[in-house]
Amino acid sequence: MSDQNLHKIGLATAIIIGMNAMIGSGVFTAPSALATEVGPAGILAYIFVVAAIWFMGSSLARLAELFPGEGSFYLYAKQWGGHKVGMLAIFSYILGAIVAMGLLLRITGEYLVKFFPAYSSLYLSGVVLAVLILANVFGVAFSRFGQHLLIFLTVSPLIIITLMCLTEAKFANIIPFAPYGYWNVLKATRIVIFGFFGFECAASLYKVVKDPHKNVPRAFSWSILGVGALYTLFVSSIIFATPPDFIANAYEPITDILLKLFPQHIWLINVLHISILSAIIGSIHSMIWSVSHLIMSIIDKVRSPRIHLLKKRGVISQPLLVVIVGLLMGLACASLQNIDLFFSIIALFVVFTYILSMITLLTLPSEWKSGNNIKTIIGMLTALTIFYFAADSLVEEVIKFI
Repeated sequence: MSDQNLHKIGLATAIIIGMNAMIGSGVFTAPSALATEVGPAGILAYIFVVAAIWFMGSSLARLAELFPGEGSFYLYAKQWGGHKVGMLAIFSYILGAIVAMGLLLRITGEYLVKFFPAYSSLYLSGVVLAVLILANVFGVAFSRFGQHLLIFLTVSPLIIITLMCLTEAKFANIIPFAPYGYWNVLKATRIVIFGFFGFECAASLYKVVKDPHKNVPRAFSWSILGVGALYTLFVSSIIFATPPDFIANAYEPITDILLKLFPQHIWLINVLHISILSAIIGSIHSMIWSVSHLIMSIIDKVRSPRIHLLKKRGVISQPLLVVIVGLLMGLACASLQNIDLFFSIIALFVVFTYILSMITLLTLPSEWKSGNNIKTIIGMLTALTIFYFAADSLVEEVIKFI
């Protein structure tokens, strides 16, 4: 074994990293939204999305193997579409991430109203955003301990809520199983996939994993299946425990639902409320920095001498991009009043990026000869399905607005 290989991580660590990249506060937004749009059949939407993510993840892992280097989606899409398509892919991903954080900001406000009922949820969201922008501008970042704490604050409520709800599970609560029809199950995939965004980050492991050709695809598979099982069990336990009329609206915090189910455990639910809120705020904090850093790295690829000159002079800087990204997240939070619009726009932009990236594999003769493109085709079909229903829902909301 080479000295270089000795410093690389093994399969188990790679799986944990992949799960950490996926497990996020987004899953806490799903139960209320699913209940108001799909009903108990939302469980099927989770099963479909887990399968879709597995096939898409396999394709992205293959792209990472064939085209290692910085730029990820830009680099992948560029292979078949050139610079312009590469830029389209990466900025589509960035826009999706910004709208996603706008949704989490909106959810943050809904959670904070419990502690500050005199203020509107939108005002509270704005205060949190201002604090997080300032924290990022002055370089206040999570330490390694902070990152571990963030994962703990996300996973612990998932497990505790699952166990609590399983004690109250009743088959009567899932009848009727599909009160809004099975067509809505596929429409709900745009809601479910929000909780899995981040799985693509595991592609970067090719540089640090032992035997990456074998272990990165395995890490993708096991991390996706692990998180998929955890999420599906979490949502299923809530669905089985909660009578349909317990959920008032798509924004309702999950802890409000738990208070109706377990009024005798107010202290525990308050702890869970704080834990979930902390996880959501931590996710927004991290994403403000991550997205601004991604934009900074892409600026070097922009073919504009003026922009490069502005960066060289320090006019375009990381703090400036932090403020711009934060303000765009705030704009998304304030301007999108309907949670369906959030889910539809996020899925459209991010899944569109996956599609543009996966097309590259379909242009390579070697992938057809090896049979690897069977997974790619299935991944493309599932991605296109999610994209179609996200677009369909977006059109419906626009028509209502008009």
